[in-house]
Amino acid sequence: MKKDFNRFDDVAKNWDNDPEKVERANIFTSEIINFIKPDKSMTAMEFGCGTGLLSVALRDHFKSITLIDNSQGMINVLEEKIEENGLHNFKPLCVDPLEEEVGLHNFDVTYILMTLHHIHDLNKIMQLFYSSLHTGGYLCIADLVTEDGTFHSNHPDFDGYNGFDKEELGLVLKKNGFETVFYKIVFEIEKEDKGILKKYPLFLMIAKKS
Repeated sequence: MKKDFNRFDDVAKNWDNDPEKVERANIFTSEIINFIKPDKSMTAMEFGCGTGLLSVALRDHFKSITLIDNSQGMINVLEEKIEENGLHNFKPLCVDPLEEEVGLHNFDVTYILMTLHHIHDLNKIMQLFYSSLHTGGYLCIADLVTEDGTFHSNHPDFDGYNGFDKEELGLVLKKNGFETVFYKIVFEIEKEDKGILKKYPLFLMIAKKS
């Protein structure tokens, strides 16, 4: 995973220049707001935040947002964005909570966009999410539906998951104390693979801490 995330340092500066990534963040934001209906008394954590596109779209809906990523390049861009836009309720952290104790507790909502498929130990990350949330808190997972392995064909060092099956991921969540309360395909990424245009659907799954 470390090797893969070094790639994100290299692309961080131009990450926000892709209009599809901005559109994707905005669409997931709408779905999260419509279901959870957050208010400004609530706190949130974004895991694998990158440059914070999703949190920027959600910035007016939470009292504070803690943004976590282990790519220093991404966090550097995020910190510039915070300074330029006066995002005073943002708390960026460059850290890997799966490798070191950070003390993440008492969030109302945790969300993770296109990061879960990079994480090897699903039970470990679910335990981290569970311990970081209030009882009744929400975990929002946005990621790839199970695909044929071609999504990362341009990155031969990728060693994560080729997306997720709804039922299988739901079982992992249930095993770790979550109840799935929402699932919807909300976006589609188009990529060319060997001259063929392929479509990769993205889902939003929302689970509640029991």
